[in-house]
Amino acid sequence: MIIALFILFALVLGFLFYASYSIGAGIYIKAFCRMQTDERVVALTFDDGPDPVQTPKVLDVLKEHHVRATFFCIGSKVKGNEAIIQRMVAEGHTLGNHSYAHTWRFPLYSTQRMTADLEQCRRELEEASGQKVVWFRPPFGVTNPTIARVVKRLGYKTMGWNIRTLDTQQPSHEKIISHIHKRLRPGSIILLHDRMPGSEVLLGRILEELKKRKFNVQNDFVISTL
Repeated sequence: MIIALFILFALVLGFLFYASYSIGAGIYIKAFCRMQTDERVVALTFDDGPDPVQTPKVLDVLKEHHVRATFFCIGSKVKGNEAIIQRMVAEGHTLGNHSYAHTWRFPLYSTQRMTADLEQCRRELEEASGQKVVWFRPPFGVTNPTIARVVKRLGYKTMGWNIRTLDTQQPSHEKIISHIHKRLRPGSIILLHDRMPGSEVLLGRILEELKKRKFNVQNDFVISTL
């Protein structure tokens, strides 16, 4: 009996962990993780900016390749980097809310505190950009009932991904390219971080790989879901 209860407890914990950390499962929030299409198109998304050093380099590469992306920004990083936010909008990129504080404690916030955090991030982004922010990506991709409730209340659309490059773990660019290669599908959404050292070099490598495999990078099919 004790063993059976232990197994049941372990299974419940495993399910709760999976439900929270697998944004693509859609258990708490229905997230847009991949476009259902047969066209060879993908979307690039960047988290955790704006970074005063790396983000402009990433924007330079995107501009050079005539590619638009979605940037999920941290609200506390907006002040002092308003020019970068304005450049993103001027060059046709989409902005998303990635929380104000971006702390591991975010999923543990009360409904009131979480609402205040997301609203503060939204204000910072909209004041800097003049663009309405409707997309949300939860910090670390973690979801739970409180996040789902707040996101619904605030009217956000949640975007996940189907290719997590793991670039924050700083594997070699070759390993990241190989990781993308194995998971690449029509309509894929690729997760990157514009704050990482060398992010512009990695982006260039990824764009070359996509071109080699005859995939086009588009942001239009993301915008069309608004």
